[in-house]
Amino acid sequence: MEHQTILSMIGFGSKENLYWISILLFAGTYAMIILEKFFHRVPAALLGGTFAIFLGVVTPEGAWEAIDHNTMFLLIGMMIIVSVLIESGFFSILSSMALRITKGDPFKIVLTFTLLTAVLSAFLDNVTTVLFMVPILISITSKLKLKPVPFIIATVLASNIGGTATLIGDPPNIIIGSLGGFTFMDFIVNIAPIVVLTHIIGTAVFIGMMKFQGHLEVKLTDEKELKRIIEEQKIEYDVILMRKGLIVFGITVILFFLHHILHLEAGTIALFMASVLMIWAKESPEKIFERVEWTTLMFFLGLFVVIGGLEHSGVFEDAAHFVAGVITDPMSGILILGGLSAFISGIVDNIPFTMAMSYVLIDLAKTATFNVEPLWWALALGACLGGNLTIIGASANVVAAGLSEREGYPIKFFDFIKQGTPVTVVTVIVALGLLWLKYAVFGV
Repeated sequence: MEHQTILSMIGFGSKENLYWISILLFAGTYAMIILEKFFHRVPAALLGGTFAIFLGVVTPEGAWEAIDHNTMFLLIGMMIIVSVLIESGFFSILSSMALRITKGDPFKIVLTFTLLTAVLSAFLDNVTTVLFMVPILISITSKLKLKPVPFIIATVLASNIGGTATLIGDPPNIIIGSLGGFTFMDFIVNIAPIVVLTHIIGTAVFIGMMKFQGHLEVKLTDEKELKRIIEEQKIEYDVILMRKGLIVFGITVILFFLHHILHLEAGTIALFMASVLMIWAKESPEKIFERVEWTTLMFFLGLFVVIGGLEHSGVFEDAAHFVAGVITDPMSGILILGGLSAFISGIVDNIPFTMAMSYVLIDLAKTATFNVEPLWWALALGACLGGNLTIIGASANVVAAGLSEREGYPIKFFDFIKQGTPVTVVTVIVALGLLWLKYAVFGV
């Protein structure tokens, strides 16, 4: 018996109607997220997701399947581990060290944090890196009377660029590696050199913008005051708790590297190790959970269901086949697929689109008369770098926004776009241009 929904009861339950309603529902949810003056993005996403189930665009079972459980488990697990490390005073120590190294110079702060974030994001997932960096950044910039938001956005942009370099740096790369049959070294050889150059240029762009906007001007000009802040910063820490937290975090990172050998998702590893830490640390779970970004998790929950409606009704599949249909050779395909992947990934979650496009490329390889390998790398670059376009383009963006808002520094949708869009445009053009040159000049 066919599943009865409200739409089918009123005669709008056809596949074609569901297709367009899913698009309208997504557009409506997106509009509410943009109009943050009137709607908070979390209830907006939850309303869109539950409305999709209410109308029957996606079934409750389909909604559950649409939620990326690996991402959710990863977020919860790493938030718990970071919460314990915050409680131990670990981030206070790092904040003090960063103040001493940079001596309060805004230029040195943004350069140090963006470089460190990009490197860490290549070997950890972006979310973990952002969870580490944002609390330290907020602590430093607030003490120096600087606006934390531009520094946070610059760091998030760097995390998405750095995460593009390796197989494990960003979820789309994990999908491409799995379905395309590429190894860790394949990404190092084909993508990493391009990402290094792209990061250098991207860094120059967002540092240039920050300087132009006046965010790199020293606000704390009294050297004696600065010295006093650095020297008198009181650090309270629990050595035993910190040791336990760092041991668990270290093992978690090692397991991340081995996840493909162990056949375990990164989210499963993170949640398992977080559970081990909570038992070992003997800290109050209620106290630990207070620092978990539940608002961010609820936002992802609603957004995954809305996007699941698009996936369920075939929108992503049609988009993927449209892209494949206009590709006639690998050289033009690099620019077309990479450019469209970046745009789509900046607007919706890049995981379902990457999945759909990967299956299309597998089918294309069976009939195409040209080498489709360049298209896989174009998809990786576009899907990962495109995440910098909007605040909901990548998981790291949403997590950073949640952390920043909790500390009293909300990141507005259009504030992110002002910083993210120019960087995205430049880095995508540079990365795809370098990939095109790689095959045009060397043919490999």
